[in-house]
Amino acid sequence: PCERSVLPAVLSRRQRQEECQVRTAARSKLLAEILRACRRAVWRRPFARHWGWCHGVWAALDEAYPETGQQRCWVHKTANILNELPKAQQSKAKAALQEIWMAANRQAAEKALDVFVRNYQAKYPKAVAKLEKDRAELLAFYDFPAEHWRHIRTTNAIESTFATVRHRTTRTKNCVSRSSFLGLGFKMLQQAEKRWIGIYAPEKVLQLFAGVKFIDGIPPNLTLPDDQQTAA
Repeated sequence: PCERSVLPAVLSRRQRQEECQVRTAARSKLLAEILRACRRAVWRRPFARHWGWCHGVWAALDEAYPETGQQRCWVHKTANILNELPKAQQSKAKAALQEIWMAANRQAAEKALDVFVRNYQAKYPKAVAKLEKDRAELLAFYDFPAEHWRHIRTTNAIESTFATVRHRTTRTKNCVSRSSFLGLGFKMLQQAEKRWIGIYAPEKVLQLFAGVKFIDGIPPNLTLPDDQQTAA
């Protein structure tokens, strides 16, 4: 009797997973077609993408813009790591993680990351594994202008964009049709964008489009020696 009751639940879960995979693949195919059309229209490639996006978007970007960089969100990564630690250790570990992404340059960040690994590897290997497996993606922001780091390190810009709409959707439920609800969401985003803060140092975006490579947030011709950079 127990097996008979569990089997339908297992099959139902498997069906939901398969349906989700099918929907993700269909979404990815559609988004890839849209992105390829944008590329043909001389839409410049995005320089970095966040892991906070849905899998369909990621697969589409892999196909249309394979050269685009990857950046993991430090807010979500920190939360995932802290979930593997006891509460008594979380405050200290959070401060140690902040030492990594707040470092002035990649070398200092790598050093702080190694310190975290050394301090937590023996007792909390799962927490360390979650940090180590995305080391490159977590530190990708150092290849961009320092003024842009606050925009790149987290997916807060994406989360904030949809916060207003998400807050409203929990209350409207099924009170509107799909088409009218899409219009409502669009108008809410239009209102929300009036309060958005623009990107810092927008002129640096032109340098990125021009192919300027940044090292620890500044162009190579302006890079200071390590001792001077530390002193600054």
